[in-house]
Amino acid sequence: MTHDHDLVLRPTEAQTAAALAPPPGRTGGDLVVETLRSLGAATVFGLPGQHALGLFDAVGRSDLRLVTLRVENNAAFAADAYGRLTGEAVPLLLSTGPGALTALPALAEAAAASAPVLAISSQVPTPGLGGGRRGHLHELRDQSASFRDVVKSVHQARTPSQIPSVIAEAWESALTAPHGPVWVEIPEDVLRAETLIPQVTGMDATPHELAPRPELTAVAAHWLSRASRPVIVAGGGVIRSDAAGKLRQLAERLNAPVVTTFGGKGAFPWTHPLSLQSWLEDRHMTDFLEDADVLLVVGSGLGELSSNYHTFFPTGRLVQIEADLGKLESNHRALGIHADARLALQALLETVSEREDPGAPERVRLVLADIAARLAAQGLTLEQDLLASVRAALPPRSPSFWDMTILSYWAWSAFDPKHPNTMHSAQGAGGLGYAFPAALGAAVAEPGTPVLAVSGDGGAMYSIAELATAKQHDLDVTWLIVDDGGYGILREYGCTTGTDLPGPDFVALAQSFGVPAATTTPDTLKDDLKKSLTTPGPSVLVLAATLRMFAPTHLAQEESTFGG
Repeated sequence: MTHDHDLVLRPTEAQTAAALAPPPGRTGGDLVVETLRSLGAATVFGLPGQHALGLFDAVGRSDLRLVTLRVENNAAFAADAYGRLTGEAVPLLLSTGPGALTALPALAEAAAASAPVLAISSQVPTPGLGGGRRGHLHELRDQSASFRDVVKSVHQARTPSQIPSVIAEAWESALTAPHGPVWVEIPEDVLRAETLIPQVTGMDATPHELAPRPELTAVAAHWLSRASRPVIVAGGGVIRSDAAGKLRQLAERLNAPVVTTFGGKGAFPWTHPLSLQSWLEDRHMTDFLEDADVLLVVGSGLGELSSNYHTFFPTGRLVQIEADLGKLESNHRALGIHADARLALQALLETVSEREDPGAPERVRLVLADIAARLAAQGLTLEQDLLASVRAALPPRSPSFWDMTILSYWAWSAFDPKHPNTMHSAQGAGGLGYAFPAALGAAVAEPGTPVLAVSGDGGAMYSIAELATAKQHDLDVTWLIVDDGGYGILREYGCTTGTDLPGPDFVALAQSFGVPAATTTPDTLKDDLKKSLTTPGPSVLVLAATLRMFAPTHLAQEESTFGG
C-alpha cells in the first residue's frame, strides 16, 4: 500500500547542507536570479532603473548573460524575437513607472504573436502600494493594471518568500499554449531586502499540454476524409508548436491545398505542389477558400489580415484548431477544437483516411496564375524584383525581421521564407520599430547566424538608439532601411497629413555609432546585401526608393456586402 508520506521527495545531503548555510548578503533580487537560473534561463534582456537596482545587482553577481538595450520597448522587442526563435521563456527586466510603461507596445506585439516574454518589473516600496499616492518616484496608482489587459497573466510578489513560486507560476503561464507575455511585479524594498531563504534549486514550471478532445478530432477527420474540396489554412500556431512536419503529412495524405497566414509563413513549403503560398489579400484566393467544402484552419483566428479584411465568408464546413480559447469561433461558426496545433494535427493523422485527388495541384496552379496575372497588370516589377533580391541574398536558414513598411507588406504575401520560424514581422499588433531590435534579439539567440532587419525610414527612427547596442555586442545584423522620406504605407492609404518626414543621413548616422553603412540601389541590392550578411558584425544599407502596394481586392467586396 502507498501512503501519502511515501511520495514526499526528501532532500539530498548536499541540498540540506546548502540550505543550512546559504551565502550571506543575499537579497530578494538574488531569489529572482536563482529562480530564473533554476528554471533554465541563461540570457536576460532589459534596462536598469533606480527601483530595480536590487535586481540588476543580483544579475551582476550571477552567470546570467545580460543584454541591455537603450530603450525599454526595444528591449522587449529583442526578448520577443529571442522567444519566438527558441521557444523559451525570456526574462525582460524593467524598472518602475516610465520604464515599465515604455515596454507596453512591445508587450502588446508579443501578446498578439504569442511570444513567451517573462517581464519582471520593480514597483514602488511596499508602503506605497494600494493607490495611497505617497509621492514615490515613478508612482502609479496600480501599475499592473496598465498591463493586465495586454499580457497573458499578471503575477505579484509582496514578500521574499513569494518570489520563487510567483516566478515559476509566471514561467509556466508564458509557456503553456497559447504562449504569451506575462507580467511579474516586485516592490523595490523586497528586491533589496536581505533574506534567510535558502538558495533556490530544483524549481519546476512544466507547461500544461493542451490536448484535443477525441470526439472533436473524430468528427473533423470524418469530414476531411470525405471532403471533395478540402483546403487548409495554417496560422502562427503551427509555427509556435513546431508542427510544420505534421501539417505537411496531413496535407499530403488528404491532397489538400494549404495557404499560410502572414504569421504562419514557413509552416508549409512555398514551392510544394499543394502550396497556395500566402496570398490572403487577394480575391482569387478568397474565392478559392470560400469554395472549399471543408476548410481546416490550424492555429489562426481568421482575423482581419487572414480574412482579406473580413470579406471572407466560408460556404462549407469549417474546422478551427486554436490554442487561444478566445479565438475559437470568434469570426465564423465552426467545429472549434481547443488544442495545441501539434497535438491536434497528430490526432488527425492517427484518424484521417488517405484521400486521392490528382486534380488538386492543378487547381493550386490556376489560382496562383490568376494572382500573378492580376499583379502583372499593375506594373509592380520594382517591388517584386526587390523581394527577389532580398531572397537571393539571404541565407536560407537566416532569420529575417520586418517592420511595418511597404516592402514588408509585400513580403507578407510574396516572400518565400524557405524554412519554418525564419520570417517574423510586427503584423500582430502593427506597431512601428519592431524589426531592428527584434533582429538583435535573434542574433543573441542564434550567434554565428546572420540576421536581416527591414525597416522604412519612419520605423527606423524608432530604433536608431539600438545601433549602439548592435555595436556594443557586435551582433551579426544587417539593417536594410528603405527610405522614401516618410510614412509610405500611409500615403498608399491616401493620407497626406503628417506623412512627409525630413530625415537624417542614415549612412552618416550609423557610421557615427561605428557601424559600417552604405547606400544601395535596386540593381546592386542583391550583391550589397550578400556582402553585408557575410561580413561579421552589424551593418546598415540604405535604399532610396518609393514603392507601391498592389491594388486591394477587398474594397469592392465590402461595398457589395454592406451596400456601400
